[in-house]
Amino acid sequence: MEYILFIHDNTDTPTKEEDWDRFLALARSSGLFQGGSEIGKRIRLGSKELSDTTKSVSGYMRFESRDVEALKSLLNEHPVLKNGGTLELCELPKT
Repeated sequence: MEYILFIHDNTDTPTKEEDWDRFLALARSSGLFQGGSEIGKRIRLGSKELSDTTKSVSGYMRFESRDVEALKSLLNEHPVLKNGGTLELCELPKT
């Protein structure tokens, strides 16, 4: 199953670069990590007024795992989670 992880910008304490380096090395070595990025400038298209769905989302990561428990175990080491923030893991079903 493929997953997208939305990384919210709501930590109790700031994350440190070395924490990110450690987690990214762990994620890459797990074989589950499929890439990701910070979220930059947002451009809204369309004319309907909506709440900004990415207001608190600062980045995303993609993962592929047959075992969601193994993925959740890896994510327990995520710097945002370890600093009191929120991660949102969403399945990406194949349609």
